[in-house]
Amino acid sequence: MSSSTSIAQAKPTTTIVLFGDSIIAGYGLAEQETLAVQLEAYLESTQHDIKVINAGVSGDTTSAGLTRIAWTLQRTKPDIVLLALGANDVLRGLPPATTAQNLDAMLEILQNNDIKVILSRVDAPANLGKTYAQELKTAYETLATSYEVPLYPFLLQDIFNQPKLMLPDGIHPSAAGIKAITKPLGNYIIEYMAKKIEPMP
Repeated sequence: MSSSTSIAQAKPTTTIVLFGDSIIAGYGLAEQETLAVQLEAYLESTQHDIKVINAGVSGDTTSAGLTRIAWTLQRTKPDIVLLALGANDVLRGLPPATTAQNLDAMLEILQNNDIKVILSRVDAPANLGKTYAQELKTAYETLATSYEVPLYPFLLQDIFNQPKLMLPDGIHPSAAGIKAITKPLGNYIIEYMAKKIEPMP
C-alpha cells in the first residue's frame, strides 16, 4: 500500500468542542491544567485521536452562549459538542425556563448543523429551594429527551464538596479537580463514540 493510499484511508481526527463557562475556560488555572488540554491528553493515552477545543468563556450565561455559538461552530467545525452552560444562570437566580429557552435555541442550531451533542446538566444549590432545583432538573431532562441527546451529570457533581478539588472560592475546580473530572468524562466520550451510550429516551 502506498503512503498516499494509507493517508487517504486514515480515519480523520474527531474534533470535540467544550462549549461552556469558566469551568471549561479554566478560571484560575494554567492553560495546561484546563479541562480541554487534560481531556485531550487522556483520550490520546487511551489511543483515541481526538482534538479537544476549549470554547469556554468565564461568566457566560446561556444567553451569552447563544450569541456566540454559531460563530464558534463556524470557526471550529466540530464533530461533537459538549454543551455545558447554565451554572451562571443559576448563580444569578435566573428562571429555569429562561435557561431552558436558551439551551433549546442552541440545541436547535447544533441539530441543524448535524453536530452530535452531549448536554451537561447543571444542578442548583440547596439555598435556591427544592422547587427551583426540580424545575432546572426537569428542564435539562426534557431538552435531552426532546433532542434525543445524552445527558451528562453536572461537571462539578463529584468534587463540589471536596475543598482539595476546588479553588478557594468554592465555585471553580482546582487543577486536581479538573483531573478528577477528566477521567469519567473521557470514558463517557469514548463510550459515546463507540455508540454504547444511547440518547435520552
